[in-house]
Amino acid sequence: MRIDVITLFPDLIRAGTSYSMVKRAQEDDILQICVTDPRDFTTDRHRTVDDSPFGGGPGMVMKIEPIEKAVAACRQASGRKGRVLLTEPQGKPMMQADARRWAEEPSLIIVCGHYGGVDQRVADYLADESVSIGDYVLTGGELPALVIIDAVTRLLPGVLGNEESAEKDSFEEGLLGYPQYTRPEVHHGWRVPEVLLSGHHEAIQRWRRAQQLLRTRRLRPDLFARAPITGMDVRLMAETLRGDENESG
Repeated sequence: MRIDVITLFPDLIRAGTSYSMVKRAQEDDILQICVTDPRDFTTDRHRTVDDSPFGGGPGMVMKIEPIEKAVAACRQASGRKGRVLLTEPQGKPMMQADARRWAEEPSLIIVCGHYGGVDQRVADYLADESVSIGDYVLTGGELPALVIIDAVTRLLPGVLGNEESAEKDSFEEGLLGYPQYTRPEVHHGWRVPEVLLSGHHEAIQRWRRAQQLLRTRRLRPDLFARAPITGMDVRLMAETLRGDENESG
């Protein structure tokens, strides 16, 4: 897979993709990351990529021409159209399903917004999707771009080594992940749940499923309301809650 990033801060993207599994994916030729500076497609001696907004107002707005030329250059270099993602606060909130969908693309082009915003025509005519990673404002779109790259990379075949790891991630089933524990079994009197030490695989799976359901209902009721909850799930939650009450009683 190839991911092009159009950014005013190329070194930030290069640094952020030089570690951990994103680095290994590049070394293993699973992923290719290319960085393009829109300043390289300006025509004035100051390499101007922004201008004041029509109608007045604070801040500066990124111009469409350098971005359009940068997108075209990325497509020419890769030989592919490339799905264009624009990172901006007004975009659709990113979900795990989006990362999985993008991981199936042969090529992505991520345009990093900056300054007071990006000329709306980029979102309307150049980008296939506008993406936000949360309801807050960042200095630029580089951190969201790195989030997208990380989320997509771990879903590419061969990156994690154990494909089941991605399948068990939080949000893959619309639920949060279950609690994880490792050695020691007891620390400051805090014990690992006995079921995880039992070796009873079916009981462990039931416990993990119940924890996913109850944790999501408690921490992310918005996710829980949309999750595909079965009758068996409802019974499992009820059994678990009864067991907890009996233990505490």
